[in-house]
Amino acid sequence: MPIRINLLAEARELEDLRRRDPVKRVILAGAILIVLILAWSSSLMVKAMIAKGEVSRLESDLNSRTNQYRQILLSQSTLIEDRKKLELLAHLANERFLVGNLLNALQQSTVDNVQLVRLKLDESYVVTKEVKPKPGENIKPKPATSKEKITITLSAKDSSGNPGDGVAKFQKVLSSNPYFQDVLGKTNGFRLTNLGAPQVDTDGRSYLLLTLDGQLPEKTR
Repeated sequence: MPIRINLLAEARELEDLRRRDPVKRVILAGAILIVLILAWSSSLMVKAMIAKGEVSRLESDLNSRTNQYRQILLSQSTLIEDRKKLELLAHLANERFLVGNLLNALQQSTVDNVQLVRLKLDESYVVTKEVKPKPGENIKPKPATSKEKITITLSAKDSSGNPGDGVAKFQKVLSSNPYFQDVLGKTNGFRLTNLGAPQVDTDGRSYLLLTLDGQLPEKTR
């Protein structure tokens, strides 16, 4: 029986051993694991970039809404201040001194032989500026105020014949008028500030020139 010798068997066995070498398998497994880790880290980086972009978008949206909120608060504060000013202006319009009412009251307050020759209305206002608190002070600001002073001066000619008789009647009629009682006060009527010497007009009638003052109570607005 012939004997066959395979000279390559030993080389093949060595090659098979090298192929079945566990170190190579470990290296291959490690390489695969590294590839998987790199792929996983890449996916995490992509997710992180997407999340960062979303955070930036949300921050931009929040800043935009914050600016809108501040603008709304500013507009609300301006609206409240403007409404307050309108209320004060309406109050001032309702409380202002009307010359037409004064003239109507004078028309209703007449005395025989006493002629009103001159009307003088003196109005003055003392304005106090607003006082704002300094930074850090926890106090309420003091609003600006205006103190109103009004004086009514009446110059009249008394031709009643009895010196001073027409003056007293004129004062009484003025003081009893509801309008003057309202603006001057029931206890604060017209007072005589000047009484001239008797004079004679071109018709030979004697007369006196007199001056009455009425001081309205001071009002602070």
